[in-house]
Amino acid sequence: MRRGAVLALGLLVLLLAPAGPGRAAEDWNDAEIAWQPYAEGLALAKKEKKPICLVFFTEWCPHCQRYSRVFHDPRVVAAAKRFVMIRLDRDKNPELSRRYAPDGEYIPRTLFLASSGEVAREIHAPREKYLYFYDEQDPAGLLAGMAEAAKVLRGGS
Repeated sequence: MRRGAVLALGLLVLLLAPAGPGRAAEDWNDAEIAWQPYAEGLALAKKEKKPICLVFFTEWCPHCQRYSRVFHDPRVVAAAKRFVMIRLDRDKNPELSRRYAPDGEYIPRTLFLASSGEVAREIHAPREKYLYFYDEQDPAGLLAGMAEAAKVLRGGS
């Protein structure tokens, strides 16, 4: 009985403890990446004629939490400067999630858009299923997608 109480107390402490840097779903490197709200991001992309990198996530998703760390990679930070970066919580933006779901509403989901807001469906992760799900630990796939999007969508229509 006592052992169960100690386990329960330990679990409670873990659940109530603030999330550390590696656990926070919100830790998408806001300090170095200029994430924009949706409407403002679209307007900025049109004004600056930049392509858009659109990321859907949720706060509760462990894959999203791991994927957020990819945005701390210095190469991703540098590449992000060529884009208008928009990050949306799928649960808080269900209508936009449905609109930008060419092969489903899974998360995390990263799409590249022309400055007009049109999805570049041909730019995706190297996989047959869940095309817009990039590797959540290795930034190489995302970097390849960013390089292709920067080339194909340059000055974007």
